[in-house]
Amino acid sequence: MARRGGLEKFVMAMAREAARQQRVSAANRKRQIREAERQVREAERDERARLRDETRYQKQQIVSQRETQKAEAIRRLEDRQQETDKKNDAIADRLKELEDILTDTLAVDDTLDFDSLRVSQNAPILKLGAELETSAQSPQLEHYLADVRKPSKIASLMPGTKGRHKRAVEEAENRYAADLDVWQKGETKRTDMVRSLRGKYDDELNAFKLKVSQRDAEVNSFRNLYFSADPDAVIAYNTMVLERSAYPEDFPRAFSIGYSATSKQLVIEFELPTADVVPQSSEFRFVKARDIIEAKPRKATETKALYQDLVASIALRTLHEVFEADQAQAIDTCCFNGFIHTVDPATGRDVQPHLISVRTTKPVFTEINLSRVDKATCLRNLGAAVSRHAAEAQPVKPIVEFNMMDARFIDQTDLVSGLGSAPNLMDLTPGEFETLVANLFGQMGLESKLTRSSRDGGVDCIAFDKRPILGGKVVIQAKRYRHTVGVSAVRDLYGTMMNEGANKGILVTTSGYGPDAFNFASDKPIELIDGGGLLYLLQEIGTEARIIFPPSC
Repeated sequence: MARRGGLEKFVMAMAREAARQQRVSAANRKRQIREAERQVREAERDERARLRDETRYQKQQIVSQRETQKAEAIRRLEDRQQETDKKNDAIADRLKELEDILTDTLAVDDTLDFDSLRVSQNAPILKLGAELETSAQSPQLEHYLADVRKPSKIASLMPGTKGRHKRAVEEAENRYAADLDVWQKGETKRTDMVRSLRGKYDDELNAFKLKVSQRDAEVNSFRNLYFSADPDAVIAYNTMVLERSAYPEDFPRAFSIGYSATSKQLVIEFELPTADVVPQSSEFRFVKARDIIEAKPRKATETKALYQDLVASIALRTLHEVFEADQAQAIDTCCFNGFIHTVDPATGRDVQPHLISVRTTKPVFTEINLSRVDKATCLRNLGAAVSRHAAEAQPVKPIVEFNMMDARFIDQTDLVSGLGSAPNLMDLTPGEFETLVANLFGQMGLESKLTRSSRDGGVDCIAFDKRPILGGKVVIQAKRYRHTVGVSAVRDLYGTMMNEGANKGILVTTSGYGPDAFNFASDKPIELIDGGGLLYLLQEIGTEARIIFPPSC
């Protein structure tokens, strides 16, 4: 029984231990499960956090990208608008530049200062530099011997002392001789360089003085010729005046000048810019929807008005410049002919139509206040021929043909200038001169008839221009004058025109016309042809002639 009781206790203990072990194992499994579940939950929580962070980052990236795109879009819009503004500013600046063509010159003194033609550079200066300017100090023997100490009386009694002292003196003298030789060679080299530089300087100074002297002589000669109204000098002077006139860079700068000393008439053949200088667009605007800068074409009427104003400005400006610069009082009358180089759309050929021609006298023009005038009205009052459609290159007839200024008068000193057997018009008899004039206009297409001789050596000639519409009766008077033709002759011609019922009057002279004659004829159908023009017209029909005034004139 005792043994059974002990066994039962053992079994029970073992059972309890097994149960406890089972409970522990189950608890461990539960803890492991809970730990695994906790880890899963933490992993899921971390994943959810990661996903939230990633989503937040992506949203931030999207927002940042949108903001960047928005900023770039705003910046692009600003850049495009700025580009548009620049284009509009360029148009405004160009229009202002064209508008101020006339007023810009009013604040400038166009008179040519002859001293400005002289040599403006300073004379050359001799620059040797400190090293060549002064020589180096030459070696002095006493300085070398100063380092050699003379032995005292007691030391000189010692054996060898005198020999050592003598050798030290010889060494010092040798060093002195070597340094002196180096110094002398250096000084020789320095003096040679100075001599060479001075020679070059003297040559440059002499060349400069010669240049100054020659230029001064040229300027003085030019000045004297100009103030004596020498035609070539007057042309050269006014060429300089117009060349100094500041225009926009894209404007043509070509012109020609002719001068008649007899009538003191200056004729300027001036190349004008074409209508292309007027901006073809009136403005630019930025279209956001299409992201383009769109140009608004300028109206044709506006382009025409702007170009007409520009042509008028250049004509008045040029007249102002030559009259203002006229120091020698060599110009009584000036004629401005403005032309352009373009292509005839009908033929495709290069043409040079004149768009404006105006002639005026100095007293009349200087009374005009150019800062306040209406340009078109001013030119109309001066009797100018102005193209009604300058932008379309509609031509006008020049008041004075520039080629007619090329045939110069011939002085007594030019008798052997190669004109050969060409007749002198001043030597013709009145009858021969009358025949010459009649033949001239007859060969030019007019049906001319001589009428009578006048007391002053002139001739009245009635001619008929058979052209329909433009033709009609023409009164021609020729004055074989030695002196300037005054206004009375032009008045007489105009009176004859009225009596004859003529459409036009032509006055031809072997000399020239005064300013009053040009003023009287400016608003009337009268054409004045001076001696140079007469020679040109005769040359055009194949008749060589010359005009030589007697020495007493």
